[in-house]
Amino acid sequence: MTGLRERKKQRTRDALVVAAHELFVTQGYDTTTVDQIAEAVDVSQRTFFRYFTNKEEVALFVQDMVEACFYGAVCAEPPGTPPLECLRRTLNDVWDEVGRSVEEIVPLDLHLKMCQVIETTPSLLAAHLRHSLLMEEKLVQEIARRTGVDAEADPRPRVLVAAFSAVMRTAARQWGMREGTSLETAREVTRDYVAQLGPALTGDWGREHHR
Repeated sequence: MTGLRERKKQRTRDALVVAAHELFVTQGYDTTTVDQIAEAVDVSQRTFFRYFTNKEEVALFVQDMVEACFYGAVCAEPPGTPPLECLRRTLNDVWDEVGRSVEEIVPLDLHLKMCQVIETTPSLLAAHLRHSLLMEEKLVQEIARRTGVDAEADPRPRVLVAAFSAVMRTAARQWGMREGTSLETAREVTRDYVAQLGPALTGDWGREHHR
């Protein structure tokens, strides 16, 4: 009975996420109300607030889930992997799994359109960055733990995570604002940008890169 109740709760939560995303994509985040989201799922406003504190939380639910999946996978990486390689390998290893997890909640094309909404809505982008900063701090502590350094005394974990996160955000802006972006396009752009992180910081750019 408990399992059935939990599945029903998850279906309601997921339906609220889908309805909210569809409304945000079609009519904009700022003009969408909690009442409209609840009405689209045929539930009360009170029911909505059982699952989400506000519309910001439902808007960022999938993004937060993706970041949490990545963090969990980093923690599960074998010890001894160089920090940057750990982040890069984890990203590659979990991409398909994360895509499946997203698709269990919302259609991928809707998720990708919602990424565009986040990028183009100042209040939502600011909230997303706040959430990301909290996750970045957890990544800093995990990298410090894995390398046996004190993140308060050694700046390298924070420098690495800051650089990696900035590259990820830059890649997301690049693929997120393209028309008809697919998950595979997002993966290719992200992989290409992350691959340039090391060379951009340490390599000899040479004249050909300035042409």
